[in-house]
Amino acid sequence: MTKKAVPSQWKGALLLPLLITGALATGTFYAQAADEQHLLSQAPQPPDVRLGPLYHAVQSAKFFPDQKTFADAVPKYNPASILADWQMQKNQRNFDLRRFVDNNFTLPGKGEAYVPPAGQSLREHIDGLWPVLTRTTDKVNQYDSLLPLPKPYVVPGGRFREVYYWDSYFTMLGLAESGHWDRVQDMVDNFAHELDQYGHIPNGNRSYYLSRSQPPFFSLMVDLLAQHAGENAYSKYLPQLQKEYQYWMADAQTVTAGNASKRVVKLKDGTVLNRYWDARDVPRTESYMDDITTAEKATQRNKAELYRDLRSGAASGWDFSSRWFDDPKDLSTIRTTDIVPVDLNALLFHLEKTLAHASKAADKQNDSQRYAELAEKRQAAINRYLWNAEGGWYTDYDWKRSSVRTQLTAAALFPLYMQLASDDQAAKTAAAVEKQLVKAGGLVTTNVHNGQQWDAPNGWAPLQWVAVEGLNHYGKQTLAKEIGMRFLDNVQATYDREHKLVEKYVVEGNLGGGGGGEYPLQDGFGWTNGVTLKLMDMYCPKDVTCNNVNDMKKSQ
Repeated sequence: MTKKAVPSQWKGALLLPLLITGALATGTFYAQAADEQHLLSQAPQPPDVRLGPLYHAVQSAKFFPDQKTFADAVPKYNPASILADWQMQKNQRNFDLRRFVDNNFTLPGKGEAYVPPAGQSLREHIDGLWPVLTRTTDKVNQYDSLLPLPKPYVVPGGRFREVYYWDSYFTMLGLAESGHWDRVQDMVDNFAHELDQYGHIPNGNRSYYLSRSQPPFFSLMVDLLAQHAGENAYSKYLPQLQKEYQYWMADAQTVTAGNASKRVVKLKDGTVLNRYWDARDVPRTESYMDDITTAEKATQRNKAELYRDLRSGAASGWDFSSRWFDDPKDLSTIRTTDIVPVDLNALLFHLEKTLAHASKAADKQNDSQRYAELAEKRQAAINRYLWNAEGGWYTDYDWKRSSVRTQLTAAALFPLYMQLASDDQAAKTAAAVEKQLVKAGGLVTTNVHNGQQWDAPNGWAPLQWVAVEGLNHYGKQTLAKEIGMRFLDNVQATYDREHKLVEKYVVEGNLGGGGGGEYPLQDGFGWTNGVTLKLMDMYCPKDVTCNNVNDMKKSQ
């Protein structure tokens, strides 16, 4: 039988290497290739590119309840040979695609379920989980979608078998609290390695995550490490902090007013702010059929633009939330790339401040001054544009429509967290949050009930920490403690009932493990463990050993 030709729509994708921050097989590929040649690396192509129409066929067959399963499957042979075999065999009368997959791919193993020792306190349980969640992948199979990292790292848990960028900061807070500074150091080194290798920190260490990043917490990780390793950490990681900044600010010099390019938005008055962006505009490899289904519902939308907005929503970490939608109940109205997010820009303010500090530590005074001025400009822009004057809280900005997005979300507290809010704006935001977002089990993400996981009734550990720290910075200790303790009570009650910590929690109504989104509730769970430890130690009375949340109330 002669080998069939690869259909034309897949040719470009199969032949072109993945341009890490460019587009795949489109006109923009050629335009960007020259100035981004330095970011072309030996990184492997994602499986949907390597396997092309075979990847589409397997995901369309819905063999696996979780589409990430096949994204993480490892080809047993050269993917090009597997693809050629499939092309030859697929039209034969007795061809069995499921058997073909089993013969040619190693599917990710479930791994042995961790059974914690009976009778553990909450603290003992978390401390016991750190080694369970630690992975070492300095060498990987050449066809694996997993990207190697030089040092051990802690994964979130469950289906998340790789390291995630913004999750890791909150996990590292817990590692530090448990005294595992060696692992904090390892993880900072891994992210520094990714910045050197790829020019940015990908969403996670998978080939299919290379086209985007996540909320930029690297500068906060360096801050954390410096608490233990000293000021030298700043000058040591200055080159990588600069690479992080260059990634986020690419095209800032060339984009014209009223337009955006990659992650940079230039408003009509020339103000430069940032947005989330993914370099690819096809269905997400790990949520392939979900995205195709969403696109089928959105008959009026350009599919490539919709896919980019879905991917950029994943880059935000808030995948998905009414925060990015025109219609709060309809995912297909997502417009992430048209939105200037308040949390992203607060984090980039912190990166600029950290670069100013690190440059000074490295005796580069001119650079230090330049970064300090950039931070000052961004602070003024956030306080002007990312502020809902009518409601009295920080929010996102629609740069396409030149209008504030009025919704109050837990992201409103990021300017307080990064200490860039004016006292008046901080007080107003705190009052709005107290009135609208503080619920029985902690801080709710938004007040929209739509089945998305970054909406009501869910509360997330990282957002509790941002709230507590941010409110504490502005003298709102009582409200901060109220949020922190309500969340801790929720975590403890769920642990007492189910003997696990989970990815997200229901914070209003029937409290406990959260729901919604594209996959079942995951346990483990890196960032919840980290934030729980930090809050327990923050609010534990002196002379009391707090192994459970109830211990914290002994002398109150």
